[in-house]
Amino acid sequence: MNAKQIMESEEFKKCVDFHGHVCPGLVIGYKAANAGMDMLNEQRAEDEEIAAIVETDACCSDAVQVLTGCTFGKGNFIYKDYGKIAFTLFSRKTGQGVRIAIRPGAMELGDEHRALLQKVMGGSATLEERKKFETLHFEKSCRILDKPVEELFTITSAKEQIPAKARIEPSVICSCCKEPAMTSKTQKQGDKTLCRGCAAPE
Repeated sequence: MNAKQIMESEEFKKCVDFHGHVCPGLVIGYKAANAGMDMLNEQRAEDEEIAAIVETDACCSDAVQVLTGCTFGKGNFIYKDYGKIAFTLFSRKTGQGVRIAIRPGAMELGDEHRALLQKVMGGSATLEERKKFETLHFEKSCRILDKPVEELFTITSAKEQIPAKARIEPSVICSCCKEPAMTSKTQKQGDKTLCRGCAAPE
């Protein structure tokens, strides 16, 4: 499918609804998640049939959640703060995993686009500059959607083990804040049991 057809598809519209707008990051996540799911020959997870590890908290991770069905709440969406546009998807049915990582330059913006992005993010863009930025942003998104997957990503077999399934366990009361916390997320300090927030306050 070309960019226009993809943008008109229901699955892409669901990604946009979840994220809030179309942008190059969202479409990168859309392309990556679809490529990974195709390689695993999997359908969207209803429970924990799929597990995803994402190495960025940027826009692209939203599309991965929508298309794979992996979410924080189900415990099968794992975030690693590496600052890399890379995603590893696993099928619990087959035991197979695939890592999809962006190629250098695949998300590169033109000079004008980059300069306008800085102005928009800094809150100094005029209305005219914001409109120009939105046009360039949309055009870049379309170009990414039109590109073959192999031009955007390096795709390899996963080197990590499949993440363990989410655990459900009783809570204990933190000695400091008196709030319940999952037992495995607490630590002992002397005779006290502390939640992570009290044990290492920011």
